[in-house]
Amino acid sequence: MKSIQSIRRGERLTILILIVFFLGMGVLVWKVVKESSFYMSHSDDVTLGMVYDRNNQILFDPNASTETYDENYFLDVGNVIGDDSGQMTNTLVSENIEKLQNYSLIFGATPHGKTAIYSTLDHKANQTVYNAFGSKNGTAIAYNYQTGEILVCVSKPSVNILDNYSNISELPDGSLICKAFYETTPGSTQKIATTAAALETFGYDGLMSKTYTCNGIYTTKYNQQIKCHDLNGHGTQNIVQGFENSCNPFFAQLVQDMPLDNIIQTYTRMGIAVNDTKMQKIQFDGLSSFSASTKLTDTSDFDTMWSCMGQSEALASPLQMMLWESAIANASGKVTEPYLIDHTTNVTGSTKYEAKTTYGENNIFSAEVASQIKQIMRQNGQERYSSIGYPVGVKSGTAQVQNGASENSLLVGFNDDPNLPIAFCVVIEDRVSGEISTSDIVSTMLNALNQN
Repeated sequence: MKSIQSIRRGERLTILILIVFFLGMGVLVWKVVKESSFYMSHSDDVTLGMVYDRNNQILFDPNASTETYDENYFLDVGNVIGDDSGQMTNTLVSENIEKLQNYSLIFGATPHGKTAIYSTLDHKANQTVYNAFGSKNGTAIAYNYQTGEILVCVSKPSVNILDNYSNISELPDGSLICKAFYETTPGSTQKIATTAAALETFGYDGLMSKTYTCNGIYTTKYNQQIKCHDLNGHGTQNIVQGFENSCNPFFAQLVQDMPLDNIIQTYTRMGIAVNDTKMQKIQFDGLSSFSASTKLTDTSDFDTMWSCMGQSEALASPLQMMLWESAIANASGKVTEPYLIDHTTNVTGSTKYEAKTTYGENNIFSAEVASQIKQIMRQNGQERYSSIGYPVGVKSGTAQVQNGASENSLLVGFNDDPNLPIAFCVVIEDRVSGEISTSDIVSTMLNALNQN
């Protein structure tokens, strides 16, 4: 009897050992399959695939040289697509290098594999917008607010990857980053968020019935002065007029009439970190973008008023400013999530990943408020920006930077046309009157996208 029990214990032990063995093999195989591209990306034998735009134009070629490409061919996408040199991070290539590995578990490294990333960018439109900046620096980003496809992403100054970074120490500041993903002072474009807070506080009819007078300067109860860009004043205005005139005294009085908590609630829903609260960075396709922030303490105080007009400690990324426009343009109150990778292919050319349209989990404001802001922005577009040549809804901004030493010009908005549903944000740094304007660049951009 004891020998039979011993045999059965031995059988159970053998079965247990076999189960553990096969489980271990399964885990090993899974890790090999999952992590093979990582190890190949750190191998001296690695070969990489291409990155293409939406029209199959090459945006990254691991073997690129001036012998095969025009010397400025990659300049417009240098700091957003990047390369495999390791000099830049937060670029499409640097953060997705594993997706470009020409490696197969069966065939190993395949130098002539068909691994590729197909991006949503329109290279021709991107080049046109880049050139439209002329001698000015700044950034422009635009996407389809119905689908989330990023079509244009330009940042100047940029880096020419064909130079092999031989002059890296001489590159102007900002060349190695895509400014569309990093913080900037939003200026009066912030008045969109403040208008949303006012609509949620007073309702549309209540807000429309409010008027405030601008005499050029508004003095707060703390004897602080809020100056208008027109020191002659705009007279008595309602919200539509105050928005069109981008009138600081109007918005100072509007902010003063609102409970602080209402403004903070609206800003927070929009993803703005208020008073040192933490917000997650915006993540897409391995890339990261800065999350907006500001400080609000007292609606009668200059700094809070100034923050609600996009100055003081207010910061936002052009990408996030553009995303807010999708919630307005779609009249849904919900952000259309962005993406830069349309699909990827493996070494055999088979599709491995394919993007799909997604939306933010929560509304940043109600659909009703989104529709009302859209109406106000569309009227501003019709009254002040008809030269763009499209049915746009827009808000401009002038941002004082470098402690007031210079000013950036901004324009955010959307094209209200289902055949060309584009939301955008354009920033021109250190703009001087009489030079290229943000509306000029938006017009150029929409024309370029409309032709492709």
